[in-house]
Amino acid sequence: MAAPAPATAATVIVTDVAKPAPIPRLLDLGAGKCIPCKMMSPILDELKKEYAGRFDVEFIDVWKDPAAGQKYGVKMIPTQIFYDATGKELFRHEGFFAKDDILAKWKDFGIAFTDAKAAAPATEKGN
Repeated sequence: MAAPAPATAATVIVTDVAKPAPIPRLLDLGAGKCIPCKMMSPILDELKKEYAGRFDVEFIDVWKDPAAGQKYGVKMIPTQIFYDATGKELFRHEGFFAKDDILAKWKDFGIAFTDAKAAAPATEKGN
């Protein structure tokens, strides 16, 4: 009838501390062989690298995972779904979506990301 070892409580505390803070998410549902989806691929790769830690970028191939297409109510591909940091869907777009348009859409929702390479203030306009 000995008391449980205190190591269990320490393990729980470490696990809780390791949880990352939620961030906005862009989910792209498409397919590897669809032409507009192929056009989106380098854009998604750039966004994933340039904005890592500021928003997540995920891709699901609905031809390989048809259940995902049903789960997210995909009617055509590619479909991009924007989620806030709480997981609430903000916007849904069908078809090709350019990088600048994606970033502008985030800004429409009050989520402005500074330039990926230089964290300059957002006061400058133009190139």
